[in-house]
Amino acid sequence: MFKTKSPDDLIAEGKKSELSKTLTVWDLIILGIGAVVGTGIFTIVGIAAQGGPEGVGAGPALVVSIVLTAIACVFAALCYSEFASMIPVAGSAYTYTYATMGEFMAWMVGWILMLEYAIGNITVASAWTGYLFQFLKGFSHVLPAWLVNPPIWLINDYRSATIICQRDHLDPNVVIPHILGIPISVNIPAILIVILVTLVLVRGIKESTKVAGVMVAINLLIIASFVAVGVFYIKPENWVPFAPNGFEGVFMGAFLIFFAYIGFDAISTTAEETKNPQRDLPIGIIGTLVICTILYIIVALVLTGMMPYDKIDFQAPIAHAMRMVGQNRLAGFISAGALAGLTSVLLIYQLGTTRILYAMSRDGFLPKSMRQINKKFKTPHVLTWVSGIIVIIGTLFMDINISAELCNFGTFTSFIIVCIAILILRKTDPDRHRPFRVPFSPLFPILGILTCGGLMFYSMGSLKTSSMLFPLWLLVGFVIYVTYSYKKQRELENKKEMLLNKAKEAKIKEKIS
Repeated sequence: MFKTKSPDDLIAEGKKSELSKTLTVWDLIILGIGAVVGTGIFTIVGIAAQGGPEGVGAGPALVVSIVLTAIACVFAALCYSEFASMIPVAGSAYTYTYATMGEFMAWMVGWILMLEYAIGNITVASAWTGYLFQFLKGFSHVLPAWLVNPPIWLINDYRSATIICQRDHLDPNVVIPHILGIPISVNIPAILIVILVTLVLVRGIKESTKVAGVMVAINLLIIASFVAVGVFYIKPENWVPFAPNGFEGVFMGAFLIFFAYIGFDAISTTAEETKNPQRDLPIGIIGTLVICTILYIIVALVLTGMMPYDKIDFQAPIAHAMRMVGQNRLAGFISAGALAGLTSVLLIYQLGTTRILYAMSRDGFLPKSMRQINKKFKTPHVLTWVSGIIVIIGTLFMDINISAELCNFGTFTSFIIVCIAILILRKTDPDRHRPFRVPFSPLFPILGILTCGGLMFYSMGSLKTSSMLFPLWLLVGFVIYVTYSYKKQRELENKKEMLLNKAKEAKIKEKIS
């Protein structure tokens, strides 16, 4: 269970990969910005400022939350950069854990990364639906009413539909249809966009990067437009009180905004498809973190200055802010751009899910048939569809808040483990060539552990539902390992030993003859 895999073996396996190496450093930064900016600015800033059902918001002190999150992330980002340059193999934290902590911990980290990406995509898909109907409302005088305002059970999961009914003083049993006593509530737009993203990913990594590049350009244009116009509607009195919920609000805001920062983790999953991973991966990871933090701070200052923090919409915050100051055309433009931005996030998160599953399948934790490579497009098409189906199923049961919180718990855990893994490998393999090294080690990795762990455990006091579901997810992963993956690993070891013995016998016979 604690048998590690040497970095040399991991690198050798990576070199045999059938995935095509096409990504440059600019492709990596585009993927990173696409993942980090889209979700955070178009969705999470609203929840972080106002607060969710189980936690208070940061208010105007959201900028402090963003800085706190960036500080926690920078330590983890430096650790990711050292690993990515040293072991440029698909799998991200899963691969790094296998090299330092062994088989069981590698499986559990891979399982956590599945939570981080696949469940995170449920959040993004739900937010995509919200922005779609914000956009369609701008055409209410042209489009039919059933398209602009469809039944809530066709554009929400059951939990969200129930909350909306309660908010509007409606009876969920009357509004939501039932078949054989089972309530039917399906987020159809979210399912359709996941299918579309899956089709794009099957066609190839370079094609996916081109699509992400176009969407990132639209993102940056939308953000620039929002800031350029919104700055004229800032009222300093909206920044008072600056921290209405004190340190609790600041820490909860930092926890929530953390959701968006898993984008730089997604960069490391593309190591086997990067032309020069030793140089480009650290640049892509750190560059993404710096650029996105600056964008977050600017948008947060403008948004909280435009309107009172408790009036900020949590589904489409910046589009709603523009609508509240009478900029309806720009609000529609922002909603259209947000759709592009969230689509790029969906694409990159699903890319990360697929590459982690690919690495786990190659190591024998998952069936060999799952890692088939499409002969035409050179992509793991079976795993791409598997990850898409997981997200589609999740949209039927989970709402945007719970899935975002669960994703955060997974992200914090993987960041902490990567920081620990750096400390382990510095002791067990100090002479290994490291194209990039974490400065001031062991101080920076330890600070990464403390900051991420502190935010994670502090939030557990308020987020009761997700705090119970996260250990349950870990338990399910443990059961799968014990009942399937452990057995498969031992079968692979026996098979390798038999082949080795046969090779030795053949050599002996050859010498005798």
